Amino acid sequence: MVHQTATPDYTRGFSEVAISSSLRRTADSNAAYLLPYLVAGLRVLDFGCGPGSMSLSLAEHIAPGELHGVDMKGSLIEMARSKARDAGRDNAIFHVGDVTALPFEDNYFDIAHGHNILMHVPDTKAALGEVKRVLKPGGIIACREMICGSSFANPDLKIAKRLWELFEDLMAANDGHPQMGKEMKTHILEAGFRDIRMSASFTIYDSPEEILFLRRNTLDWLLSPDTVDAAVKYGAWTEEMSAEVLAIADEWMERPDAFAGTAYGEAIAVKP
Repeated sequence: MVHQTATPDYTRGFSEVAISSSLRRTADSNAAYLLPYLVAGLRVLDFGCGPGSMSLSLAEHIAPGELHGVDMKGSLIEMARSKARDAGRDNAIFHVGDVTALPFEDNYFDIAHGHNILMHVPDTKAALGEVKRVLKPGGIIACREMICGSSFANPDLKIAKRLWELFEDLMAANDGHPQMGKEMKTHILEAGFRDIRMSASFTIYDSPEEILFLRRNTLDWLLSPDTVDAAVKYGAWTEEMSAEVLAIADEWMERPDAFAGTAYGEAIAVKP
């Protein structure tokens, strides 16, 4: 029987720009809300692990416990395995797999962690149900998901709102959930988890180096020819709008008061 995945094509794609963003993530910078729960000897799942930077950081916090990273993209798993070998991080194990059909037995993990994964999965119920299946009773699910509508740039220069709307339109066209960071409490409770604790945080870009990275990471991907073509196809954008926003973005970068933040909701919950 052929498995029909409930996971769509990843809205951001797997370009060098998208991967470079994932490579910046660590447990300390992007999962601070989870750190108090990480102790030596745990068995942790990192679902949607990408190239493995955060996975290796999580593995360090729980050593000698096991970290299992899962991602649907084989090339990213090979990258993660290579990084684990180079770092001598032999407690990090990586698998090609789908979050809606995880390759693990029931009640296997102490903690399941996901960063910006639920927003890309059309069937949230299926994903959370599968994560719940592989968690032990009393195990913890930890999710950090973007809230597109609360992200910002200053000064706006009539650019940030338009870019976020474009991203939201593209994600919605791909059956994603651009506001998952504020919606996930409902989904997690409906999946049968309890004792949910919510928090929120921002990833901030304020130094010249971070703003340059943001331009490359966001604009060079979001306004790339391939993305603009897709947006035009979906009726969400025009080529003229793309050229206009790129010009404004270059002006924004040169502003001494340029400052931006991506908003996230964070959830910790327990499997009964």
